[in-house]
Amino acid sequence: MSPRFALPLLALGLFTQCKPSKMADSWTVQSPGQVVTAHVFLDSAGQAAYHILRGDKTVIDTSLLGFSLLDQAPIAGGLEVKKAENRSFTENWETVWGQSKMVANNFNELMLELEEKEAPNRRFRLVFRLYDDGLGFRYEFPEQEALNELVILEENTEFRLAGDHLCWWQPGDWDIYEHVYNTTRFSEIDAISKRDHPNLAQTYIPNNAVNTPVTMKTDDGLFLSFHEAALYDYAAMTLQVDKENLQWKSVLVGGPDTFKVKVKLPFQTPWRTIQIAEQAGDLLESNLILNLNEPSKIKETDWIKPMKYVGIWWEMHLGMSSWDMAGKNHGATTQNAKRYIDFASANNIQGLLVEGWNTGWEYWWGAARDTCFDFVTPYADFDIEEVVRYGKEKGVAFIAHHETASSVTQYDKQLDTAFQYLEKLGVHAVKTGYVGTIIPKGHYHQGQFMVNHFQRVAETAAKHKVMVDSHESIKDTGIRRTWPNYMARETMRGQEFEAWSIDMNPPEHLVMLPFTMGLAGPVDYTPGIFNLKFDAYKDKNQVNTTLAKQLATYVTLYGPLQMAADLPEHYKDHPAFQFIRDVAVDWDESHVLNGEVGDYLTIARKERGAERWFLGSITDENPRDLNIALDFLPEGKTWEATLYIDGPDAHWDKNPTSYVIENKQVKKGDTLALKLAPGGGAAVYFRPLE
Repeated sequence: MSPRFALPLLALGLFTQCKPSKMADSWTVQSPGQVVTAHVFLDSAGQAAYHILRGDKTVIDTSLLGFSLLDQAPIAGGLEVKKAENRSFTENWETVWGQSKMVANNFNELMLELEEKEAPNRRFRLVFRLYDDGLGFRYEFPEQEALNELVILEENTEFRLAGDHLCWWQPGDWDIYEHVYNTTRFSEIDAISKRDHPNLAQTYIPNNAVNTPVTMKTDDGLFLSFHEAALYDYAAMTLQVDKENLQWKSVLVGGPDTFKVKVKLPFQTPWRTIQIAEQAGDLLESNLILNLNEPSKIKETDWIKPMKYVGIWWEMHLGMSSWDMAGKNHGATTQNAKRYIDFASANNIQGLLVEGWNTGWEYWWGAARDTCFDFVTPYADFDIEEVVRYGKEKGVAFIAHHETASSVTQYDKQLDTAFQYLEKLGVHAVKTGYVGTIIPKGHYHQGQFMVNHFQRVAETAAKHKVMVDSHESIKDTGIRRTWPNYMARETMRGQEFEAWSIDMNPPEHLVMLPFTMGLAGPVDYTPGIFNLKFDAYKDKNQVNTTLAKQLATYVTLYGPLQMAADLPEHYKDHPAFQFIRDVAVDWDESHVLNGEVGDYLTIARKERGAERWFLGSITDENPRDLNIALDFLPEGKTWEATLYIDGPDAHWDKNPTSYVIENKQVKKGDTLALKLAPGGGAAVYFRPLE
């Protein structure tokens, strides 16, 4: 078969087997549309290497592959190819929830079986899977006599760049992702300078490396994003900066031992992924990370429901109330929870998060941090059974909170009991938290130990029909396809920072996140703050957006669990709150209409199962005039558009609450002129007229 894979793939889920192209010890595979090409080969020393093209442009120059192992010779040179196979695959699969109802999964794949020429003759496979919007590759180790386990000191995967690209990056922190993003050339990356931050509970940055996803733009105008998919039983990958050779080199997150990963064979690593796009917005529409994961393991999913929620949460960050009952004003009381439930029920909000409901908060920063929390014992002033019952009566689901203080050993001991308790109560959602350094000592939030813990939480939750929203956790790698109860992750600097950090999120932050950590998967950012300057609570802090941008964020920054994060009293009788009442959280279609990383972004989405569309448009600190073609709207209908836009004098700092509500009748083919204020945005709700 031709290496261009010209054979049409017509059947759903069709595989084709074919002879791989081979030229001078180089095996070639192309994506289905002949857009991306991978050449995989052995160099003169017999070490595996690869080279990636998009069209006729080199994206990744010759890069080596291999491992350093404990008490063994590295897996590097001296290899030979024992077998080579190609296959092609196409399917369309339906998501349980997401940015699109249907996902196309079309790829061509090359598998090379490699073996050392000399003893101990260790064997492994390289699998390259190519899509028109990028690729993933991984190592697979079958059972073999010469190797019954892998004890990995380092995975030596290289990504040699074709130039000194522009990068949007955050430091390769082994503990957190709560850093602002930086914009520099590759050669100017300095992660080490970001080590110290007064408002971070934990941080560890041992290398001049970056976290993934990391996004880049070439001088030729291509956009690249480097990440990983299907991260199981392995350490997360950071990318170390090799300025001399203009390349990334994988650096796995470590732990208390000299090695990074220890696994029994057979085993396969996570996919190493490179998304490639001509426009920045194309990165956001890519499903490559999802497609590199397996189908859902949860057969009955009717209990998995995206929703909007409110919470006894922001009041703690403002200093109005406390998490613990010993504090000056305990927030999680039965009476306060019912007040929030009444508000949610009256305003089309389906959930209530309650933090500080369970005992132990008095001790979470002290010497008893390792044993303080009890996940089945509420405080005396919080009748959880009554709150859950009252919520069900009002149509508002209870979202439990499990702050572990990073005492993972203690949480593991209570895990099954805690989720049995939620199942007994009829509670189907939990927010977990991991503030502080990990216990047992020496482990990090992104190491193999914690990757396995987070997966254990997700699977235990699934057994008891509980959705998970995890904070201070491992980044998403598309596992939500396989475990769709793993709904959202914090994994970025959220809006809470603006309530208490001296280093508040800059106006470009919300325009940066979709193109960076947002490419990994859904986030829990907690938008919807209306009281943007909270001088009555903390006179040195504020939210650095306009009110219209807060509304637009419900559309531009994807999450299936979206919080109306402000206090109920700040929403009362506020006309702009109608958009939060109306906005959906689950989608049939999503379309990126324009965007540049860190500058501006416009997205339109169609609500799942309904004829309603929503649009969000946001900008950085610069004002924007954007003309939006309404080509996404269906033909043959007139639509009423309700626009929530910046007022003529709006400004993220000088006048953030200035906004205007307008109504227009529009149809497909019309153009919507949006004028975004500095740090501003626009939110639009479209509904068909009869």
